[in-house]
Amino acid sequence: MFRSTPRTAAGALALLAATALLATACGGGSTGPVSAAVPPDSKDPVTITFMEAMSSGAQKDSLAKMTKDFMAANPTITVELQEQPDYGNLQTKINAQTAAGTPPTIAQVYSNWADELASSKVIVPLDAYVAQSADYKNFYSGIQNDLKLTDGSTWMWPFNKSVVVQYFNPTMVPQAPATWDEFAAAAKKATTGNVVGISIDPGSSSSPAGGTALLEIIAGSYGDQAFATDGSPQFTSAGVVKALDFLAQMKKDGSLSLGTNYPGQVALGGQTGAFDVSSVASYPFNLKAVGTKFTLGVAALPKGPSGAANQLAGTNIALFDKATDGQKAAAWKYLQFLTSAPEMAYWATTTGYLPVNKAALDDPAFTAYAAKNPWVVAATRQLDTATSLPPKSWVNKASGALALAIQDAVNNATPSRDALQKAQDSALKAQKEAQ
Repeated sequence: MFRSTPRTAAGALALLAATALLATACGGGSTGPVSAAVPPDSKDPVTITFMEAMSSGAQKDSLAKMTKDFMAANPTITVELQEQPDYGNLQTKINAQTAAGTPPTIAQVYSNWADELASSKVIVPLDAYVAQSADYKNFYSGIQNDLKLTDGSTWMWPFNKSVVVQYFNPTMVPQAPATWDEFAAAAKKATTGNVVGISIDPGSSSSPAGGTALLEIIAGSYGDQAFATDGSPQFTSAGVVKALDFLAQMKKDGSLSLGTNYPGQVALGGQTGAFDVSSVASYPFNLKAVGTKFTLGVAALPKGPSGAANQLAGTNIALFDKATDGQKAAAWKYLQFLTSAPEMAYWATTTGYLPVNKAALDDPAFTAYAAKNPWVVAATRQLDTATSLPPKSWVNKASGALALAIQDAVNNATPSRDALQKAQDSALKAQKEAQ
């Protein structure tokens, strides 16, 4: 499972309540169009709240330090971190407070959450803010695209972003595969005794996981996206069918197994797996799992017949319209601080997430980190081309249908096209119900 993806069990549970809560959100936010203008700075003391889910480890410590440093440089601004234990609780809390008319000043959000919040007129469009940003031009193309909703406007500011890489055991895989065909061959060769090439977790219908994202990525490398840009599922397209055939064949070869709870990481660390395909945010966790058993290999994802494909994961930050002008101005200053080159370099080197600001690659802290981890530079540059799932509320449920299709084709040997047709029908139903 990808650690920075919204596809967690807790995250999916919150989706069930989102629509009902947001239906009443307008009463707690703006009664008319939200204010898009950038308010002037205020010299008066102001307190802002940041609702976030960086609740453990380096993520918690790094965000706390960055926030402390920001307040030291801006003594009239107090930033209160409203930590939530996970993304599911985060979304539930945002929706509940928004419906009550007491939202935070800013909050971590996934794009599909932002789509609902924007429709309810409770968050602020940021196009005017972007026009004043000195750093926006240094954001990678994929990041800039990820900040927009389907109306073409920018509604979010970037935060913890990642792409997917391949982790491998060099004693089993001497050289990182460059293509998916080479990957399948290497996994098959490494499969022997109690070793299975790779284990993935597709998740469930309510909580699709990293294995489902892997299918979507491989489909892209075969030339077809699982979703159209408007969020419509296109699961029976040739590239998606070929991607599922690819996974099903690996299962037949004995080099792929399905599991739960980070099975690739567990197998890699236990030396019963040759590969783990997951987010760059998994790097510190995989290092811990491997320990001193071997030197962990990391490389960019293999390419398919249509070239490289990757999926952008992680959250952005939304600014809520209920905030006062002074709070909005302070929040904007804080957001710019978080994505400045030095702070992005620090964030990346301490958490494993990628710096969204290109200038961070020249920061001394990042160059020192990259010298020890050369793969991170190539991974960061993939932020120019990585794509995210469409920001529509039904996409998570539709991906859940894909998770079931993977299980059906891989474990039950159901023909890929049949499994995907069933998933397509379910996804179209979810889309229709959401619209």
